[in-house]
Amino acid sequence: LISKKIVQVKRGIFIDADDVTYSVNSISSIIYGPSYISFERAMSFYGLIPEKVNTITCATFNKNRSKKFHTPIGNFYYYDIPAKVFPYDTIIKEENGQTFIIASAEKSICDSLYRVNKIKTTDDLQKLIKENWRIDLYELSKLDKDSLQFLIPWYKRKICNLFGDWFIKEF
Repeated sequence: LISKKIVQVKRGIFIDADDVTYSVNSISSIIYGPSYISFERAMSFYGLIPEKVNTITCATFNKNRSKKFHTPIGNFYYYDIPAKVFPYDTIIKEENGQTFIIASAEKSICDSLYRVNKIKTTDDLQKLIKENWRIDLYELSKLDKDSLQFLIPWYKRKICNLFGDWFIKEF
């Protein structure tokens, strides 16, 4: 007799406990959506930061608050970004035969900057990028300037504009 164990990820969402082929990235949009992988998770995915990020961080829109789900398969965090920028610069990727949507490297930086409130100067911004986030400057230099210049105005945040100006001067 074969015993199948089922794990409840969230109310109404179940996975086979013995299945190790599921993609936590693809499950993230099922748990709470519409959403896509972004922030620290995407920056790690693209090699912009040195840390491996186990928490799944996602962008949403018009939710008006952050949402957290602690599940047997991982922790999922969802943060709002402006609705007007939500559909731009995302990519469909595949993991274990399952697809998921992830922000481009450029958008993951902009989404992350959007959540930061206390940066007022270029020096503060550089400290955030180099010391706090420990972003690999070589990888950062590879970002697409045209993509950044397109995305930044949609966020309507001083820090995003500051980053755009700094990035153009620096690279």
